[in-house]
Order: sequence, then C-alpha cells, then structure tokens
Amino acid sequence: MKQAMLIAAVCEFSGSVSVGSRVADTIRTKIVDPHHYDSAPGVLLLVMMCTIMSSSLFLTFATRQGLPVSTTHSLIGGLVGAATASIGITKINWGWHGVSQIFAAWIIAPLIAGCMGFLLFMFTKKVILTKQTAVRRAFFSIPFYTYLTVGALTMLLVWKGIHTINLSPRDIVISVFATATGMTLLQIFFLLPFLWTRIMHEDWTLKWYHVFQGPLLLWRSPPPPTPAGFTKPRIRDYYQGHLTREELNHLRTSETLLQSIQTPDGQLPDLDRDDEWILPPPAQTPPKTPPGRFEPRASSEFIPPRPDGSWNSPKVMAWKVNRVLLRGLEKDVVAMQKRNNILNWDLEDMHARSAHYDNRAEYMYSALQILTAATASFVHGANDVSNAVAPFTTAYQVWSSGGIPEFVEIPIWILVVGGACIVVGLLTYGYHVMRTLGNRLTLISPSRGFCMELASAITVLMATRLSLPVSTTQCITGSTVG
Repeated sequence: MKQAMLIAAVCEFSGSVSVGSRVADTIRTKIVDPHHYDSAPGVLLLVMMCTIMSSSLFLTFATRQGLPVSTTHSLIGGLVGAATASIGITKINWGWHGVSQIFAAWIIAPLIAGCMGFLLFMFTKKVILTKQTAVRRAFFSIPFYTYLTVGALTMLLVWKGIHTINLSPRDIVISVFATATGMTLLQIFFLLPFLWTRIMHEDWTLKWYHVFQGPLLLWRSPPPPTPAGFTKPRIRDYYQGHLTREELNHLRTSETLLQSIQTPDGQLPDLDRDDEWILPPPAQTPPKTPPGRFEPRASSEFIPPRPDGSWNSPKVMAWKVNRVLLRGLEKDVVAMQKRNNILNWDLEDMHARSAHYDNRAEYMYSALQILTAATASFVHGANDVSNAVAPFTTAYQVWSSGGIPEFVEIPIWILVVGGACIVVGLLTYGYHVMRTLGNRLTLISPSRGFCMELASAITVLMATRLSLPVSTTQCITGSTVG
C-alpha cells in the first residue's frame, strides 16, 4: 500500500504542476463567459466559491461511499447551477464549444478507453497468455509495451508540459522516439536479464540490487540447492483467494450438503458406526466482523501507539495529525472489498468467471503495471487537478485585480497547492475508491491492470491534447469494463 501511495503522490503532483495549466482554462472560461459579470465582479467570485463548495461536499459524500464519481462532473455541474442562479440559464454556453462538447466527451472518452482496453487485453490474451509458451511470449512483449507507454507519456510532456520551449513538429517526433527508444533499451539491458534469471532460471539467491548487473546475470552460476529448513522464495500467486468456476461450484455444493444434514440447532446428527461422513466436519473459524463494520489493522511503522499525556499536549496533538494524514496507509483495501456498501454484490461469483493465467507470465507484467500506473497517475494529475483549481483561479484573479482581466496565466503556486491537496486526499480518503476500483468491477491481475491503465492514460492524454476536461475516473472505469 505504501509503495502505491508513494508512486501516486509523486506522479499526481508532477502531472498537475508540469501539464495541468493547459486544460484548466476550459472550465475557467468556456462554460460561462466571465464578461457577463463585468458590472459585478464580486458576483463572479461568489459563483466560483459556490462551485467549489458544492462540488466538494458532493465529492466528499461520494468518496465516503466508495463511489467512483467524476471531479470534472461535479465541478461543471456546480458551475452550471451557480451561474444559472446568478445570471440565468440562457447565459450558459450550451454550444459545441462549451457544455455540449464536454458532455459529449464524457460519453465518448469512456467508450474510447473501453475499446482500447478491450483491444489491448484481447491482443495480450490471444497472442500471449493463452499459449503454452506464455511466459516466454510475455517476456519478449515487455519492450513493446514499454516503448508504447513511454512514448505516450513523452508526447504529453512535449506537447503540453514545456512552456518556455517552442518545439517544431519534427523536434517533437524526434524527442518522443528518442526518449521511448532510450528507456526501452535501458529496460532491455537491466530489467530483462533480471526477470529471465528470476523466472526462467528460478534463481532463489537473486536480490533486487542484482538488477544493476544487467547482462552479466545471464552468465550467473546456477543457484545452489536450498538449505534444509529454508523456504524457497516463490513467485507471488496473483490469484490467491480467488476460486475458479469449478472450485466455487464444488465449495458451494459442499456447503449446501453440509447444511442439509445439520439439525435445526446447527449440530450434526449422530451417525451409526457403519455410516460415513458425507463431508468432513467444519473447521472452527474465528468470529467474523459483524456486517457493515470493518476493523482496520494499525501499522506501527507509520502510526505508533498513542503517547501519554492530555489530549492537548504537543505529543498527543502531533500523534493525532500523523494519524489523520497517514491513515490511508494502514488500510487493507483488498479485505475492505467485502465490506457492505452501495456497490456490493457476489464478488466470489464474479471473480470465478475470470480466467486464471500462468503466474509467471503475470509476474512479467508486474513491472509494466507499475510503469503504466505511474503514467496514469501523472496524466490524472495533469487533467483532474487542473480542473479542480480552475474555479479557484478565477476567484483569485477577481479578488487580486478587483475586476475581470482579459487574460491571466494561471499562477504556478495554485497548481502546486492543488497537487499537494490531491496528495493529502489520496493519503487520507483515497482508499474508499480504491476498494471499489480494485476488484469490485472485475478480477485484477498484472496483465489486466496494465492494459486498463495504459488505455485510460492514452485516452486522457488525447483529451488533454485537445484541451477537453474529460473525466479520468470514467476513463479508467471504461477501460476496466473493456
């Protein structure tokens, strides 16, 4: 959990500061013409603050319920409502270059993300995962997907992130291909030999820092036999706890048979000596947490025990602040997926419908999933943070100038504050949505996860290129469904 939070925090903040200002102008000026408030700039400031307050309240409630709603939806809905109350519904820009274009993007973008996710995973499944040589095919496909991911991220940076350098189309193409090629070669040189030795040679003595040896790992001596009593490290089972369709049917049939021979008080009847047990007696299980309640596991690494002292002592106050800011790091979102909430259904049955692939092939894609997750977080910061700070930017401009300026560049400090706030929100409240988008829509594995994130990132990248404030939440949901 802490590794995912760290990657997301760094990438979200970087995306918001380096690229975010490009799409913020759409919400700030194209929904409602600020010059409708020339005679009363203070009303425009009030409209923007009402937009922020209303969208914040709705997002807080929805996030608490684990609903993956859109920040962009909430902001534009709040802006349309506040502007309608102040100047009338006829003054809203309902044309194609205003609200209509954004509404269309909300429908088109998830469809595009879903189609791209479908095509990416279908190609990966048919060409790689379902073959007998799935592990080798997965190994040799890593450079291709890395090139695609790094190229997409570089496009976003050179298109929208560089404010002071004007690159020609030729320079942009060279930059994209050179960066993608360089990063892919570094991966081929260092990561691929490490994965080959780890998976194909089953070298249990390999450590993470051996990755810097690069091709020298291919000539590494065969690993010695494991010592007596030593447990050999194994590749993580990405399907642990998720039954196949046959296993789930057998389990539920067995439970039904067991219940059918129990007495009304829950006891098993006495059997004659010649009778045999239809099923073994059920094992004693610890009492379960009552439905609707979840007891989080505290992490002593991040949240130590409460120090001695009164509630207002400096030590106790510092402990409370630390607990609030880092509370998301102690949450087990995998266990929380079984918690009752609005989005609740038979997860076991849904996961049993998903195919299980070779864990070694899945492990090959774990590094790719980290790369695509970082890219998706960067693009999310570039899109959603800029949307969130757009109303505040307008309010700040009106307050600082006393009027409505023709054109004002968005101050970098506003993007910094927005990026910092989304990081705080991620650490304190983001786990509610994580449990929904984790395994509640479908079974997630590294091969599926990187396809979802890459498809969503490319879709949002294209929208950012066109200055369309699309919903990143809808795009990742659409790619997950695809």
